[in-house]
Amino acid sequence: MRAALAAVLLAAALALPVAARAEAPFAVAVETRAIASFRIGSTETRFGALEFAGGFEMRAAERVFGQLSALRFLSPGRDFVGVADHGYWFFGTVTRDSDGAPTGVSGFTMQAIADERGAAIAAKRRADAEGLDVEGGVATVAFEREARVWEYALDPAGMGAPLRDLDFVVPRHELRSNQGLETVARAPQSGPLAGARVVVAERSVDENGDIFAAVVEGPLKGVFKVRRSDGFDVTDGVFLPQGDLILLERRFSLVSGVAMRLRRIAGGAILPGALVDGEILMQADLSCRIDNMEGLDAWTRADGATVLSLISDDNQSFLQRTLYLEFVMRQ
Repeated sequence: MRAALAAVLLAAALALPVAARAEAPFAVAVETRAIASFRIGSTETRFGALEFAGGFEMRAAERVFGQLSALRFLSPGRDFVGVADHGYWFFGTVTRDSDGAPTGVSGFTMQAIADERGAAIAAKRRADAEGLDVEGGVATVAFEREARVWEYALDPAGMGAPLRDLDFVVPRHELRSNQGLETVARAPQSGPLAGARVVVAERSVDENGDIFAAVVEGPLKGVFKVRRSDGFDVTDGVFLPQGDLILLERRFSLVSGVAMRLRRIAGGAILPGALVDGEILMQADLSCRIDNMEGLDAWTRADGATVLSLISDDNQSFLQRTLYLEFVMRQ
């Protein structure tokens, strides 16, 4: 009788959901190669409103390295956290030479992103992390294919399960499966959006071809649209300290190949129901050292200059590269 009862209790215990832990962080040996000039075969450094400040290409033998889709600095131009769109966190430090130019990375680690139960997200449709914001020890992640926005406690020593699921405001039926939420960015507290987070889709468009976006909290919570032009899709965004939003955009054509551009949206124009557009700060094609540019952050250098840092998603393809590029804003 006692043995039978034990068997029943064991079976019941096995039937209960168990929160298996995501794998622990693991080190990745990353090799880098300097990018001395942005335009191939040229020494020019000025590109539109931006000045090229250096960069490098990253490679690693580790099987899961790559597909880096978003980046945020934890200290200006130094320690960073990011997400890869096959379901991984990554952490590391940008190393620099005596002049401050970026030379490579150190202390690079990765860890699987966890689901609600603390287990590594296995299904690609759920693991597709594309956007990232970090504030006050909380990392906010936007997932694309299965649309959602989750908050996580930030801990480089071991990221756990999400803390909560945020309302992303954009009607779910308006988001395309692989062209949905691509950006989450937090406005400065002192700006017109008073610290609110904003999400922007990649190419989920309305009947006029304009891109869905939303302020997801605060008094200006609501949907707005971003003007889509010249075939460019949004891949990331970040707010400047003054309150304007910088959007990183990408275009792909079988005829002309890959292109990227950076567009500046006035923070005061972001209102429920608004259609926003802005000046193009810089545009580049394959005559420059670009790839599938997906991640963007802005930070302030010791001399007060605003620096834009970009990374590319190599899709773990031998035809593509993982790049890190820096540009100083000059207007």
